[in-house]
Amino acid sequence: MDEPAPADRIAETTARYWGRTDLVRIVLDALQAAGKDLDRLDVDDLAATDQFHGGGRPATVRLAELAGFASRSGPDAPGTGLQVLDVGGGLGGPARTLAARYGCTVTVIDLTASYVEAAQELTARVGYDERVTHLVGDAVDLPFEDDSFDVVWTQNSGMNIADKATLYRGFHRVLRPGGILAFQEPLAGPAGDPHYPLMWADRPELSFLWRDHALRALVAGVGFEEQVWELVSEAAAIATAPAPPPHAVQRLIMGDERLAAIAAANRRNLAEDRIATVHAVFRKPAPGAA
Repeated sequence: MDEPAPADRIAETTARYWGRTDLVRIVLDALQAAGKDLDRLDVDDLAATDQFHGGGRPATVRLAELAGFASRSGPDAPGTGLQVLDVGGGLGGPARTLAARYGCTVTVIDLTASYVEAAQELTARVGYDERVTHLVGDAVDLPFEDDSFDVVWTQNSGMNIADKATLYRGFHRVLRPGGILAFQEPLAGPAGDPHYPLMWADRPELSFLWRDHALRALVAGVGFEEQVWELVSEAAAIATAPAPPPHAVQRLIMGDERLAAIAAANRRNLAEDRIATVHAVFRKPAPGAA
């Protein structure tokens, strides 16, 4: 058998890094211990547990507003019918938020099978399994036809992906003309390499951060038109943030000891300008658009 290509090896290593045994039971036990009724869960009950990215659900809502989703909220939301692809959607928090608040139909793809299994369980328990679908798959080899989605959405997934050109070309391919790419992404800061461990990597071989100008140019270079590029400052919020509750996804996935080490490194990275975050919105031009 041929040796796997480097990209394949990175994907396999990334899946092992994130994978957790018996994750469904761990998540449900934590929710129950937090006083949640497992037979009467709603999307709001899951907010601390299913948004595995910087800023939690407020960051998801902020990105949705930047992408223009706020105009689709309200009583007419269930009829909007936007088809969204959420790449690297983890436990499904952003996808369920987009379905519940903005009436989207969401397909979620994630590399880690244990996350997809847990996401399917949570989506079914809150009654959104007809609006949100979870699949195992690779972000750089999207198993979808051209022009399939109105929106491609991703929060904190590209930092484990080395081949960003292929990643963004794939996003462009599966978007319909006039469609929106909305993403939240960690970036390399100006002060040099980050301190480890990071949430997504315990060593440099798993982390692929680009500077803001380079990523901005790449996304435009594959054919997108920039709508929003907003650098997000997390330093003040992190300095004053309370400790996450026991059912927070970061604690369930990383454990308390490892999470403390990640938090300490993160504070240094932010204070020393070694990491930044961007909220970005781009559009795939329609044919003939000016």
